[in-house]
Amino acid sequence: MNMRGVGATSVSAGVLSIILIGDALIYVVLPVNAAEFGITLAWVGVLLSANRLIRIFTYGLIARLTDAVGLRRMTLISAIGGAGSTILYGVADGGPILLFARIVWGLSFAAVSLTTLAYAVAERDRAGARVGLSRAIQQIGPGLSLSAGAWLAGVIGPQAIFTVLGLLSLTAIPLALKLPAETEKPAPSSRPWLPRPVRQDILFFVVGFGVDGVFTMTITLILSSVVSVEAAMLSGGLLLASRRVVEFFCAPLGGVLGDRFGLSRMLSLSVVVLAAGFVMIGAGWAFTGAAFIIAARGVIAAVGPAAVAIREAQENTMHRLAVMQTWRDFGAAIGPLVSGFLFLELGAATLYYGIVPILLAALIAMATDRRSPNT
Repeated sequence: MNMRGVGATSVSAGVLSIILIGDALIYVVLPVNAAEFGITLAWVGVLLSANRLIRIFTYGLIARLTDAVGLRRMTLISAIGGAGSTILYGVADGGPILLFARIVWGLSFAAVSLTTLAYAVAERDRAGARVGLSRAIQQIGPGLSLSAGAWLAGVIGPQAIFTVLGLLSLTAIPLALKLPAETEKPAPSSRPWLPRPVRQDILFFVVGFGVDGVFTMTITLILSSVVSVEAAMLSGGLLLASRRVVEFFCAPLGGVLGDRFGLSRMLSLSVVVLAAGFVMIGAGWAFTGAAFIIAARGVIAAVGPAAVAIREAQENTMHRLAVMQTWRDFGAAIGPLVSGFLFLELGAATLYYGIVPILLAALIAMATDRRSPNT
C-alpha cells in the first residue's frame, strides 16, 4: 500500500490509538484497586512511573534503531509489545510482573510515538495541522477505553478488563502492516542523541510533570474523597475520557491556528490557560479547572512537537523530537512518583497551587531564550 502525508499520518496514529487503550485505563483502575492486583499504593506510583522512566533512558537508542530498521517495522514491533503488555495487566499478580509489563509498554510507546510524529512531520508544510490530525486520531481508542472500559471494569472486574483490552489491541498489528515499507532516511548526524536540553525542553518537562503526572494521578483520588470508590472510578474515567474527546477537537484546531498565527505563540497561550486550570483546581473548582487543563493540553499536544520540528533541519528532526519526548516523559514520570507523597503531606490545594509558578517560570524562560535549539 503506497501512502504518503495524511494517509501515513492517519494509519500510524490509528496503531497508537489502539494500543493506548490499556495504558489509558490503568491510571483510573489501578490507584483505587491496588489490592486486587496484589500491590500496595506505593507500588502504584512506581508502576505508573516505570513506563515513563524507561523511556527517558531509551529514546535516543530507539531513535537510532528506528533509522536502522525503518518506521513501519518499528511501528509493527511496538504494536506487538503494546498489546502484550496490556494482556499482562490482566493476568499478572504482584508488583514484579506488572513492572515488567509497564517496562514493555514504555519501550513500545517510546518507539511508536516517535514513528507517529515522524510520519506527521515528514513534510514541513502544514506540519501543525497534520500533528493535530494525528493527535485527534490517537484519542479515539483511549477515549472509548476510559468511558466504556471504566464501566466494564466495574462489571467484570479490574483485572479482567485488561485481558479484554489486550486482545482488542492485537488489531493494531495488521494495521501497522499497511504503512509504507520505506521512507526517506535522514543523513547521519554528528550530534549526540541526548544533549543538554534547551529551555523549550524544560517547559515540556514541567507540562509533563503537572498534567500527565500530578493531574492524571490525583484526580481520581480527589473525587474519591467526596464520593464512593466506584463512583470516583467512573467519574475519573469519564473526566479523563473527556480529555481525549476535547483533544480530538482541540489538537487539530490548535495545529491549524498554529500554522496560521505561529506555533510558538499558540504554545505560550496554551501554557497560560494550563496554569489557570491548576489555580482553579487548587481553589476547589475541580471540574472547571480540569476543563481548562484538558483543553490546553490538547492544543499543546499538536503545537509543541510541530514547533520543535519546523525549527530543525530535516536530518535533525528525529534527534530533537527524541530530546523533547525524553524531557516530557521525565516530568510525567516524576509526577506520579511523588504525587502520592505530596498529596498526603500537602493536600490537593497546595500541590496544585505550587505547580503554577514553576509552569510560568518555564514559559518565561522559553520566551526569553535567544539561543538556537540546534545544539
